Amino acid sequence: MYRVLLVDDEEDVREGLVVEVDWEALDLCIVGLAENGREALEMAERVEPDIVVTDISMPFMDGLELAKRLRERNPLVKVVILTGYDEFDYARQAVSLSVDEYLLKPFSAAHLTELLTRLRAQMAAEVAEREDVQQLRDHYYTSLPLLQADLMATLLHRQKSPEYIHGKAKQCGLDLHGERYGVSVLTLHMDGDGKRMLSREQAETVRGRSAEKGQQGVDSRRSGADLEDTSEHGQEAGQSLRQSEDAELKQFAALNIAAEVWTEHGAGHAFMHQEAIVLLYVDRWGGEDGEKRQQQALENVMRSIHHYLRIPATVGSGQIVDTLADVKHAYEDALLALDYRLVPGTDSLIYIADVERQTAGKLRFDELKQQTLTRCLKAGTQAELEEALGIIFREITVEHGRSDIQLYLIEVLTNVWKAAQASGEAMEDIFGAGFQLYADLFRLPGLSEAQGKVREVCLLVQHRIASGRQHVYKDIVEQALSFTKEHYADPDLSIQKVCGHLHISSGYFCGIFKKEVQLTFLQYLMQIRMEAAKELLRSTEMKSFEIAGKVGFAEPNYFSFCFKKHIGVSPKEYRKQVVLNANEGSLR
Repeated sequence: MYRVLLVDDEEDVREGLVVEVDWEALDLCIVGLAENGREALEMAERVEPDIVVTDISMPFMDGLELAKRLRERNPLVKVVILTGYDEFDYARQAVSLSVDEYLLKPFSAAHLTELLTRLRAQMAAEVAEREDVQQLRDHYYTSLPLLQADLMATLLHRQKSPEYIHGKAKQCGLDLHGERYGVSVLTLHMDGDGKRMLSREQAETVRGRSAEKGQQGVDSRRSGADLEDTSEHGQEAGQSLRQSEDAELKQFAALNIAAEVWTEHGAGHAFMHQEAIVLLYVDRWGGEDGEKRQQQALENVMRSIHHYLRIPATVGSGQIVDTLADVKHAYEDALLALDYRLVPGTDSLIYIADVERQTAGKLRFDELKQQTLTRCLKAGTQAELEEALGIIFREITVEHGRSDIQLYLIEVLTNVWKAAQASGEAMEDIFGAGFQLYADLFRLPGLSEAQGKVREVCLLVQHRIASGRQHVYKDIVEQALSFTKEHYADPDLSIQKVCGHLHISSGYFCGIFKKEVQLTFLQYLMQIRMEAAKELLRSTEMKSFEIAGKVGFAEPNYFSFCFKKHIGVSPKEYRKQVVLNANEGSLR
């Protein structure tokens, strides 16, 4: 249901619009009634209307100025101008600028209903256009390769939950369901600086033959073999690929070969990432043969690249991991294995387990645990923090050595320290000067005591951060109140000016201000100005227009309008009441 704000300086017109139009039948609801453009602009900040129906001729701010100001704040708001015949030309000029519809006075409820029905249909059509399934589907499939590449990069560098990864994979048309996972990284060893390119004809020959795999089912390795063709053209192209300094084209050819071998083995997915070929192994069978299947597929990839391209290559392969979240670690291990390619005696296929001692069930305070713990410390409940710590502690078993456990818990405490610092809290203030957090951990006799110490530290830091946040909220609001009281006489005082002074965003400010003060900023500002005006009316002989300027109103008439609306009487009548009450008090 769309929200409507009605603006007209005549009360009978406003009330007539409310009762004469069946707003609910139009799927519209009235969220505010304003008497002039200035009041409407202030009200719009609170009620956030989708449609504004406004008279063109009003005091303090006319309908066209209101439309302009509304559009500056919210370009999506629809504005309907109500105008008389004598203002028609003036109103018509505004249609191309900031007004969506106009209606000539006098008009009937049927005329307004027809206009609103048309406007409602237009808004629905705009929404439908954004939701057009076919258009979105076409755009989606065009973007699919980029989405897949982005997901693969996320797998290698970030830790996300399996639910998140599988959901994204399904959207991208990828199947990542498996029992275990492995990552291998393949690099080509090419001479030259890679700057010289193939001729256009040669490049198109190689790219075209590789592309035929997707369209005609032609084996990409056969395309690679075609480069050895005995015809003059084929021989030239084959020699050019091996001898060319075009590194990207060589990688492209190697990726096509690797991807086909990987697919034939049902091994998972092959893709290019950071100038290397990444082979993501998805073990869909489980059991003890997973490593053997991966090794066989890798050997065939290396054999095919050497056979068809004659380009030296090296593969670094990480350990098999159990979850998608751990693919990041497998990728890091694969890169480590690749670093050993210059060590004498290593093969072109290097497994991290062959060159580095790998501890089974290695303790890792990984990205997911770090993120969860940081979130709980900064914005979670105590129960959420206890649950996060439970997951962290469950990783520790009797199989892990004392030093490994200590290092793991030190990483946890370091993360806690960083969270405290990021929130503006000093550990010295929490635990006292000269505290020795890590040394205290080493002195504890057993694992349960060490876990208890970590839990104690986490709870203290969480409590301190929460208390500090509340203090920050109150401090921001106090500064805003002080600034407002000091500058309420400025006619240009606004939320934006206050936020500029405090160096915070208006959205954040409005939320915490209303939570702390129980009023919007504009309501509070009006309250301050009205109290100041009442005090001046009671204690001075200043004229109404002088008081208006003193309390932040550029227009005396608008001051009188606001005063009567909020206090119930005009400034003149209020002063009379004050004098009368004073005289009655003196007589007593």
